[in-house]
Amino acid sequence: MPITQPGPGATARLLQCMTLSTLAVASLWLWWWWPRAPLLALAGLALGLGGYAWVLALELLAQAWLSRRGPVARPRASRLLRAWAREALTAPRVFCWRQPFRSRAVPDQLQAGPGGEGRRGVVLVHGFACNRGLWNPWLRRLRAEGRVFLALNLEPVFGSIDAYVTQIEDAVARVSVATGLPPVLVCHSMGGLAARAWLRLPGAERRVHHVVTIATPHRGTWLGHFSAAVNARQMQLGSAWLAELASQEPPARAARFTCWYSDCDNVVLPYASAMLQGARNRLVPGLPHVALALCPQVIEATLEAIRQDRFDGAA
Repeated sequence: MPITQPGPGATARLLQCMTLSTLAVASLWLWWWWPRAPLLALAGLALGLGGYAWVLALELLAQAWLSRRGPVARPRASRLLRAWAREALTAPRVFCWRQPFRSRAVPDQLQAGPGGEGRRGVVLVHGFACNRGLWNPWLRRLRAEGRVFLALNLEPVFGSIDAYVTQIEDAVARVSVATGLPPVLVCHSMGGLAARAWLRLPGAERRVHHVVTIATPHRGTWLGHFSAAVNARQMQLGSAWLAELASQEPPARAARFTCWYSDCDNVVLPYASAMLQGARNRLVPGLPHVALALCPQVIEATLEAIRQDRFDGAA
């Protein structure tokens, strides 16, 4: 039985405001300039609505440069171009529709549905400036299996990653009570760092079965230098927060992690930062940051491992 959902949250409201404001400004620009200068009207519209595509292109070029000595061969220009096109289509659907307006489309399920009795539950933890709407394709699959699941809305949006520990603790406790089993954590981007921060709590490691991270900047990202947000600064390459986190982790803990990463990640720069030594590191070549979280291969492999109650195949 689904449980009552909280309000849409601060991230959804922020993205709603940004999306509607962008559409309003673009419409006004087109209305004003079309009778006077159609080419200028179209150029301004393309710049306003497609500005993210140019930022994405710069991010991918930075990835190619920073990862030129990475663990796998540097992606060719054709692969980077395909990644650019895929993310240019995926990110607007996620940030301008699914997260601002559809974040509660699939409610949490804290009572097993048909076929889900006795199965392990799942806690899903999103990344920076996102919300639970990111996970909608995952949530539909989990609901179809009758599996218990809970997807978080991390707040404060731009606060410390440490502030998310209590939310993960509550979610793990609720899913564990509902199933009688330690859950699997599935985390995208910053969510993987929040899970690692939660694991510092006494006894936390015994209360989770496995942690799956997707495009998580475990060792930081170069892009962290371009934001003033507290959590973004914590994700800077070589940050004091990341160093302290790593120093408090026993080496054997990495065996509890499966880390999905891509050589065309436009946010985790360099992409090797998404790997953890001793973890099950899985490469999906050619996928950008958001698309990696929604990749059918990643979804199916993770769900199959949960069904079989095993995680193996370290890379």
